[in-house]
Amino acid sequence: MSEYQEYVKERDQIDFLIQNGYRVKYIAENLDGALVEFEKNEDLSEKKKEILNILTPNARKYLSAKLLGQQKAANSVL
Repeated sequence: MSEYQEYVKERDQIDFLIQNGYRVKYIAENLDGALVEFEKNEDLSEKKKEILNILTPNARKYLSAKLLGQQKAANSVL
């Protein structure tokens, strides 16, 4: 798979999780990319978690932009 196709696949996975109510909880960078933990609160007692391994640099940049947007939205509510 070309690097662009890999980026599109990772971008779509990120968008899918965010559109379904998941929020970025934790990011661990390593030499191979980034492990990103997403969390969704179903109700007060149940939380769903998903972990993505983001490999391409462009997808990591895209994730950074989404994370900044998530933080801005959280700050504007306060």
